Amino acid sequence: MNRLIVIAIFVWYYYNGQAQTVDSIGWRSVFTEPQLVSLIETALERNADLRTANLNVVQAEAQLRAARLSLLPSLTVGAEGNLQTTKGQATQKTYSIPVTMQWEVDLAGRLRGEKRAAVANYWSTAETERAVRLQLIAAVATHYYQLVMMDEQLAVTRETIENARQTVGTMEALKEVGMQNEAAVSAARAAYLNVAAQEKTLLQQIQATENALVVLIGKQMEINLTDEATTPIFTTNTSYPIEILANRPDVKAAEYALKAQMAQVDVARAAFYPQLTISAAAGWTNNVGEIVNPGQMLLSAIGSLVQPLFNKGQNRANLRIAKARQEQALVAFNQALLVAGAELSDALTACQLSSERLALRQQEVAAAERAYEVSKDVMQNSSSTYLEVLTAQQSFLQSRLSLVSDRFDLVQGKINLFKALGGENIRKR
Repeated sequence: MNRLIVIAIFVWYYYNGQAQTVDSIGWRSVFTEPQLVSLIETALERNADLRTANLNVVQAEAQLRAARLSLLPSLTVGAEGNLQTTKGQATQKTYSIPVTMQWEVDLAGRLRGEKRAAVANYWSTAETERAVRLQLIAAVATHYYQLVMMDEQLAVTRETIENARQTVGTMEALKEVGMQNEAAVSAARAAYLNVAAQEKTLLQQIQATENALVVLIGKQMEINLTDEATTPIFTTNTSYPIEILANRPDVKAAEYALKAQMAQVDVARAAFYPQLTISAAAGWTNNVGEIVNPGQMLLSAIGSLVQPLFNKGQNRANLRIAKARQEQALVAFNQALLVAGAELSDALTACQLSSERLALRQQEVAAAERAYEVSKDVMQNSSSTYLEVLTAQQSFLQSRLSLVSDRFDLVQGKINLFKALGGENIRKR
């Protein structure tokens, strides 16, 4: 029954997940910023994790090649020679040059099962490598746009520092003419020092992010941020069919892992059946009862049929283990589909809500700026305290920093959508 369920899942998955005749979008179509493109290209060439994943694919390919050749007979050639001397007699020279063939007849399908498992393992490894590649591209893009965000926040902070410094000067001048007191001057100075400290924190975060990006790309590179960094080119208001999840590398890797475990069950079951091996040898020898040269032909053929009777329960144990691993692979496959669906939903929701929040934040910044300007005019033309100005200044600064952060949230949502749709095999109608 479990096997029928697994087969039904694959039939549905194949016809629903692979039937789309659509175009693919590569990462270059999503990330077009020249500096970012250069960073991604360098990372794909030099990143240590991706290089390790590439070598895993090379190993899986070698194992697949060996599994495909296992259905063919094996051939070996050897040479033996012997010199024997007896006192008073001529030296006897014997030799043989056999070519030996051994072929296992795949009666129970064991070799074919191992071949299917090797094919599935290869593709699972290849999809895992693609998942590492996708994660790397997304990580580089995220770090890059984090730098863009913090660079813009640094510019806002430095502008605020200059405004706060000028405000301190204004407050000191107003104090001299008796329009403000020492408390107001001290409050202005404290606000100035607070924003100046925020600048140092931002500089530290920028340095840490740059170092993390260097580790990702595997090379020291000079990062020059443009004044207007472009956001990922990605349409977020498109409705995507659920079948698109079949393009995700983690889903496909789980699918191939399940196929491999299904094949391993067949291999374990084949161990209960007889194993037929045919061996043959042909060659030349002069060791056939008389010493002659040249040697004569040597031909032999042997067939062996081995039926396992009792091997301490190992075959049954192997079958139970293989079935349990198949169930684990099925659970992992179902979980991969659930996670993929959740990530796609989260990414689409984040893009939509971030876009709406960004529009509201822009209105908030405009209102906070107006309040700040009005409060300064009121303070300079009346004897009101600096509290209103300080509050308006802090609100304006926080609104501008939040606006930059909201822009990054929208970019991050697009990057997550890029990942959720399978990266370089993104498909659209």
